[in-house]
Amino acid sequence: MRDRDLRRGRRAHSNRPGRCRLHRRAVLLRVRPPTSGTEQPDGGPAAGADRIDAFIARLGLPIRDRDLVAQALTHASWLHEHPGAAVGHNERLEFLGDAVIGVVISRELYRRYPADDEGLLSSRRAAIVSTSGLARIAERVGLGEALRLGEGEASRGGRARPLLLASALEALTGALFLDQGWEAADRWIAAHAEPELSSTLAATALKSPKSRLQEWTQRRTGGRPEYRVLDALGPDHERTFRIEVLVDGAAVGTGTGPSRRVAETQAAAEALLVLAHHEHAPGDAPDGDDRPSQSDAP
Repeated sequence: MRDRDLRRGRRAHSNRPGRCRLHRRAVLLRVRPPTSGTEQPDGGPAAGADRIDAFIARLGLPIRDRDLVAQALTHASWLHEHPGAAVGHNERLEFLGDAVIGVVISRELYRRYPADDEGLLSSRRAAIVSTSGLARIAERVGLGEALRLGEGEASRGGRARPLLLASALEALTGALFLDQGWEAADRWIAAHAEPELSSTLAATALKSPKSRLQEWTQRRTGGRPEYRVLDALGPDHERTFRIEVLVDGAAVGTGTGPSRRVAETQAAAEALLVLAHHEHAPGDAPDGDDRPSQSDAP
């Protein structure tokens, strides 16, 4: 009798609802598949490793130093949240890549457009290496999805921000130059910039608002526009600039942006609208439209 009572008690205990729920939960936890690397947030030091590896595979180059490419894809906002990470951010590589891209684009334009003078070649180059121009190239190579960003930057759509994309493309080019050498980096950037290099835009469409404002000012006053920083708010990796532009000592436009270059471009575009409205500046706004060209859009 005692043995039967014990067995009956064990069966009754095993049929309690609470135990069943706990048991089912434990089973589910055991069989749940691990989260893949592509689903991880950017928060952890190892986060995004699969994304970076997939991007390296798409490059089609025999990368020797994976960490160098990973650094090129690491934004300062991520390192700000993980100061002890082994890989640094990409700003030094961005500095190097900017120079490499400038040389490649300059040589290609010099070779392709023998009839262009120095001014037009400079305008073509400025359109290609502008923030929006480099961002378009970065989008074509799928750079945004491979970036390692801080949680705040990622949540604000940082993967699609032109400034971040352009900077990452410069950093990646710098990394490829160090890892693969000049010839490989040269071929890579020239191939991916082919649509921009072969563009046959009119000379006026290639000039940025800053260039057009400077030409207008020199014709009218003999001087140059003056750009003055009004505000620079936020941490270094999320800085917002507000800049005004003065012509002959008078403020004629303001602009804001994540860099001085972007803010100055917007200020110049606004100044051209103001000046065209008051004086109909010849050659700048015959139809009343002095909005920034696509190559200058932030």
